[in-house]
Amino acid sequence: MSVLRVVQNGASQTIAFAGTPMLSDVLEKHGFAVAHPCGGRGVCQKCAVEVSGAVSAPNEAELRAGKRLECQIRLLGDSTVVLPQAKEIAVEMQGANPAVPRENAAEGYGAALDVGTTTLALRLYALSDGQCLGEAGMINPQTAVAADVMGRIQVAIEGGLARLKEQVNQAADRLLTRAAQSAGIMPGQVKTLVVTGNTTMLYLFTGRDPRSLSRAPFEADCLFGLWKDQAGRQMYLPRCMNAFVGADITCAALVSGICGKAETALLCDIGTNGEIALWKKGRLYVTSTAAGPAFEGAGITCGCSSIEGAIDRVWTENGQLRVHTLGNAPAVGVCGSGLIDAVAALLQTGNVDETGAMEPDQVKLAENVALMPADIRAVQLAKAAIAAGIRSLLHQSATAMEEIQSLIIAGGFGSHLDLGNAAAIGLIPSMLVPRARCVGNAALAGAADILLNPDALRESERIAALATHVNLGGNPYFNECYMEQMMFE
Repeated sequence: MSVLRVVQNGASQTIAFAGTPMLSDVLEKHGFAVAHPCGGRGVCQKCAVEVSGAVSAPNEAELRAGKRLECQIRLLGDSTVVLPQAKEIAVEMQGANPAVPRENAAEGYGAALDVGTTTLALRLYALSDGQCLGEAGMINPQTAVAADVMGRIQVAIEGGLARLKEQVNQAADRLLTRAAQSAGIMPGQVKTLVVTGNTTMLYLFTGRDPRSLSRAPFEADCLFGLWKDQAGRQMYLPRCMNAFVGADITCAALVSGICGKAETALLCDIGTNGEIALWKKGRLYVTSTAAGPAFEGAGITCGCSSIEGAIDRVWTENGQLRVHTLGNAPAVGVCGSGLIDAVAALLQTGNVDETGAMEPDQVKLAENVALMPADIRAVQLAKAAIAAGIRSLLHQSATAMEEIQSLIIAGGFGSHLDLGNAAAIGLIPSMLVPRARCVGNAALAGAADILLNPDALRESERIAALATHVNLGGNPYFNECYMEQMMFE
């Protein structure tokens, strides 16, 4: 047996291992999750570590990066790894408050869980009166495998399904334990759980083979809307609308109330997977578009999640860039909202033109944080996907932009979005900014509504059944829009 010494946040832990395993596998097995936005291909360089002892020599990916990468290192014997300081990620918990249960409400405790691609969020409730007793959030440990759903689907198909299921279920158990402790109850007292998320996340949470989501015609062989027994609890998984329009949008549509109003409304959850819903004259049109992980800070040279020190706001003052960081801490990177602000500011100063060309080759936001041309291109690709998705949905439903009376932006990224800057780069239509509102974690709020109100469960199933999916794959109109929307307004 050999020994790996892991040093992080000033603490040290010793791990025994046999053979010559990959460093990433050993760390993950023992709870040290390191994000691999590129799926462990050594491309994103986000898993840089300090390592010494008996380890493999730097390979080509590491030589190009000029640093040791955790996903590329093989342990050969006794060794030491120093991990970057672990920082708490800010998880969006707030959304619309669920309706108070009726007189015939159940007794005991229940929890609502949103399994997001990047983060997990859980809220614990007293079922009798709907009081929120505790909440907890964390980064989705599956980010150590891949940043997006397609990467995780591929890992699952190649034999990693059990591993992905274990990762997210263990994380859910930890969140439930934390919330229960804060409420002064035992986790075993929580007998009901409502788990929402996009379709892929629910497949992986339940250990269902996602092969049907990976190949044409890309139709899910299960859209959920069902109860399951899980560790002595009754667990409900809300119904998804399509293979890539999940239960999270069903829950968001539920809690937003758009399907019960006469107005024409647009609902957007902008993140790694851009999911869009349009309600018009009793019909619900939905679609999804792969925006990529840029809005979550992944795939950006100095990108990061919403951690302390993340640049979350950027503006110009007397022609100079000014920044704000989470916690007012020294800048360690730029998160999604700061990235949108930064691009808008660079367009304003002329450092970036309408084609996305940057002058000079990099722009410093802070001492150790800069944006590169490749980062601007990543924003262009992501924002073009969302903008083209919105326009394609309007085109399919014969809806003019002027008809949209309400734009609802859901999700953690949207909660911190400067709508003016989002419009300035063309992410959302400028015409809709006065009609826009951010609703926070609507998926979690919708799951809580289902947990507490039987009528909400039935309404969620009705909403999902109403949905007409608009396929953007091979769609000529979407492709044309996508190219047009690559330009900055």
